[in-house]
Amino acid sequence: MIPQANRVYANAIAPARDHARPHAAARVRVDFAEVNRAALAVCLLVLGRILPGGKRDGQEYIAFNPRRADRHLGSFRINMRSGKWADFATGDRGGDLISLVAYTEDKSQVDAARLLARMLGVRS
Repeated sequence: MIPQANRVYANAIAPARDHARPHAAARVRVDFAEVNRAALAVCLLVLGRILPGGKRDGQEYIAFNPRRADRHLGSFRINMRSGKWADFATGDRGGDLISLVAYTEDKSQVDAARLLARMLGVRS
């Protein structure tokens, strides 16, 4: 079960620290390592949510690539121990689950980390 999966932290903006610009807000830094650790702890559940229709094959998750007209399982694989992933048909690849979310959702790494953190109930 994904802990606190529906909990959304609405406060993505921290109070401004610059007194010269009291209306300005500083973006909260994302702890990529913490988000990746939390995602790897429940990797199969995360993968099932972002890549439905896939299946486990040993320590890998095989899924359809949502970024192309993928009709057969096999070429899009994610290592569930490390989070590394690759589409061997296109050459697209990444080193962790945040980069996978960025790829599948067409988001920046920061936005993908925030999305994944909200999904897992982790303060990013």
